[in-house]
Amino acid sequence: MRTRLLPLLIVLMAGILVALGFPLAVSLAAAQQQKVFVDRIEDATRFAGLAQYVTDASGTPRANESEQRKNLRSDLERYYTVYGIRAGVFDRNEEEIATSNPWHVPVDGEGREAFEDALYSHSSQDPRQIWPWQDHRLYVATPVVRDGDVVAVVLTDSPTGKMRSEILRGWLLIGVGEAAAMLLAIGAALRLTGWVLRPVRVLDTTTHDIATGRLKSRVAVAGGPPELRRLARSFNEMADNVEDVLEQQRAFVADASHQLRNPLAALLLRIELLALDLPEGNAEIASVRTEGKRLAQVLDDLLDLALAEHAEPEGRLTDVGALITERVAAWGPLAADRGVGLRREGLGAVTAWTEPVALSSALDAVVDNALKFTPSGETVTVTVAVDGTETTIVVADGGPGLTEEELTRVGDRFWRSSRHQNVHGSGLGLSITRALLASCGGAIAYAPNEPHGLRVTVTLPRTGPVPALVGGPTD
Repeated sequence: MRTRLLPLLIVLMAGILVALGFPLAVSLAAAQQQKVFVDRIEDATRFAGLAQYVTDASGTPRANESEQRKNLRSDLERYYTVYGIRAGVFDRNEEEIATSNPWHVPVDGEGREAFEDALYSHSSQDPRQIWPWQDHRLYVATPVVRDGDVVAVVLTDSPTGKMRSEILRGWLLIGVGEAAAMLLAIGAALRLTGWVLRPVRVLDTTTHDIATGRLKSRVAVAGGPPELRRLARSFNEMADNVEDVLEQQRAFVADASHQLRNPLAALLLRIELLALDLPEGNAEIASVRTEGKRLAQVLDDLLDLALAEHAEPEGRLTDVGALITERVAAWGPLAADRGVGLRREGLGAVTAWTEPVALSSALDAVVDNALKFTPSGETVTVTVAVDGTETTIVVADGGPGLTEEELTRVGDRFWRSSRHQNVHGSGLGLSITRALLASCGGAIAYAPNEPHGLRVTVTLPRTGPVPALVGGPTD
């Protein structure tokens, strides 16, 4: 979830910063140009005031005021020398009256437009925005008015390199600020997603623990939004109720199995006494004995299942290789008696995090089931391997196997394939195995074994489990 939420927050924050930064950059460029434009207007207005004294009403330079004209030209030249800005006073016919250096009114472009506007007594308006990548010049024109008429025009031609550099420098500062804000936003997004998703991760871990049999796991209600804290408390309440219900069910099964064993034992004893008064080999007595023993086996399996589901063995690092070698050797005589081959394959020395007694009982149930359904002449193999962080034990038999539909039900309580009803069993052996493995952090899976038979895979973690109760300060 974090990989989806974090990019979304970052893109959203980046969009906000761009939405704020773009108008700010445009505003900065406009302000910088406006500052330069106002300065040029003021300069042009000052030159226009001086030009009034060197022209008559027709705009012709006064012959007796050559000194003022010389002073005006001197000011214009000094202005060009200091600022690098060309300035000139031109009459209505575009003839030069005084200029900073020899130049003429542009024949087209913005300079021509500014000059013509000034002839109609219109001061220069704000020109089009000049951007840092545009090597344009800034023209400003101011009319020289005498007795209410425009007799000449002051025109300035400014390079924009410095202005564009200032705009670019301002944009750079904005970019640095945006980058710093983006880094802060990413940090805030990381903190926010961590704060929001930490309770979700804890809840996910605890749910997995409960699903794999660690029913004592609970969510530590700490940190995160109030809604998630309420969810954590509700989850703990639900887990408590589920544990109570399962505990009552286990207690009932265990108590019922235990209480029924004594009356059943007494009943079987009376059957044996009754058999003494009947002819040897009586079919009815033999049938009653068989059903009685089967019922006793079912009660024993129910009790074992209740104990397996209730047990919470402490896992430890176990030499699984040695344990499997021992169990294969123990089942060897029975396999030989049935004419079934039993061999061990794979790694010789391998460890896993499990409870040895629980694993041993689970393996006995799986091997017993494999030998039970494997016909004489076939082979049962027990293979040990390591797959990343897990140790796998595969028990493959050469029996009839199960269909795809039957594979989805194998391990259910009391379930047995309709094709195998003649084989002795209660249908609880693999259920007990699953409970034993779950209690020590393992799992069991079933698949077809080519060309025929059943393939049972027992998976065990190679390291200890994460502590059941997690929580603490928010990240």
